[in-house]
Amino acid sequence: MILVTGATGNIGSALLRELCASGAGPLRGLTRDVARAAFPDGVEAVTGDLADTASLKPALEGARSLFLVSRIGSDAAIIDEARKAGVEHVVLVSSITVRTHPRLGPAVENLAVEQLLKDSGMAWTILRPTQFASNALWWAGAIREHETVRLPYADTGLPTIHPADIASVARVALTEPGHHERTYALTGPERITARQQVGAIAAALGRDVPFTGTGRQEAHRRMAALLGDEAADAVLDLAGGDVNDELLAVRDTVPRIVGAPARTFRQWASENAAVFR
Repeated sequence: MILVTGATGNIGSALLRELCASGAGPLRGLTRDVARAAFPDGVEAVTGDLADTASLKPALEGARSLFLVSRIGSDAAIIDEARKAGVEHVVLVSSITVRTHPRLGPAVENLAVEQLLKDSGMAWTILRPTQFASNALWWAGAIREHETVRLPYADTGLPTIHPADIASVARVALTEPGHHERTYALTGPERITARQQVGAIAAALGRDVPFTGTGRQEAHRRMAALLGDEAADAVLDLAGGDVNDELLAVRDTVPRIVGAPARTFRQWASENAAVFR
């Protein structure tokens, strides 16, 4: 039994589809609202909330493998509950910032979760993805309204990853041997700038999308209103304000493990064009 948490999210939904297509099973998908969950045939939908550890007990019963997205609930309690339920292997989604920006608060938290898992006695595989292609959804409202997309560090290229590639690596780690006690840094196949990402969305829509680069101060003011000062600074550092060779590196981890080329941002934009219309 494989339990997938975050089963309706960008990674979890793709993972369930891949697991079903590969014939893995039995499968469970964790969701807060079973009535609204649209899982593939053969996936058992179970109610639970990572923010409420007690609610996870029925979902964990009989599970031997767990796909876990960190920092949504009490990771210490979740990992302990999984261990007590008899889970043998956990695939954890952490962040490449553990390696590239260890001083940032979220990176410190992710590293702590990684250590909790390593100390749990369960087998583990840790995934450290870079910036998600789906972060572009932050711009969807402006693009739908034909407004100008205003972004800082417009020409800093990062190796943005398609969430489905994270799912593909997770599927291999969950179903094939040789991935216990491994940590994988995951990136897309190429660096792509914010300007190029907006251009890819425009191409998928078949129309122009107005774009302009902005300074950090303006971007911080807008982000801080939503995220707070510290989180806004962290996001801006990772967007281009504090890049380093580790963050910029394009890695071959996805094709090496999955056996297929990593998906491009342009593919993600084409697949998700309807969200921006």
